[in-house]
Amino acid sequence: MVPERMGGAGAVLRDEYDRARRIGPDIECAVLLEGASDQAAIATLARRLGRDLDGEGVALIAIAGATNIGRFLDLLGPSGFAVRLAGLCDRHEAGAFATALRSAGIPVSVPEDMERHGFFICHDDLEEELIRSLGAEAVLRVMDSQRQLRSFRRFQNQPAQRGKTIEAQIWRWLGNHKIRYAPLLIEALEIAHVPPPLHGLLSQV
Repeated sequence: MVPERMGGAGAVLRDEYDRARRIGPDIECAVLLEGASDQAAIATLARRLGRDLDGEGVALIAIAGATNIGRFLDLLGPSGFAVRLAGLCDRHEAGAFATALRSAGIPVSVPEDMERHGFFICHDDLEEELIRSLGAEAVLRVMDSQRQLRSFRRFQNQPAQRGKTIEAQIWRWLGNHKIRYAPLLIEALEIAHVPPPLHGLLSQV
């Protein structure tokens, strides 16, 4: 799992690419995820499901943004280490993922075809999936457990947030707290309510 660290996406990209290059010859499957919050969420969900991904030879790799998928596909895909691939992306990045998969020799005709090849698309993004599955009140309880509910209430009162739905306000607030809250929200989920893209992804690896 990639911890929150100084240097932002550039540091994540450098560290994760170096890690992928080191472990590539020894893994069975690489799961390509847009960011560290997705990585933390999938790692937490796998643990809750009783999976030992490391022991199964499955590596969760944060690519630090959809635009970087091509270099990871070159490294790990058919022309590189040729490991089995899977992944998760936001809806607005699905086209970029599909194009990169085709360029790497993986026959994806349209984004909707990606699931056949192990790549799943969030309805909007990971946070929206989790808010919808949990419900707003459950997310607020998680914030309260972190002593951040008061901070969120102040955020709600900002002029730009007034008039938005509570779900939209939570989604926007979580944008600045993704890495912290992704595993917490997964922990709060009932397993029966795991969002379909996350369930589908772990069913494929």
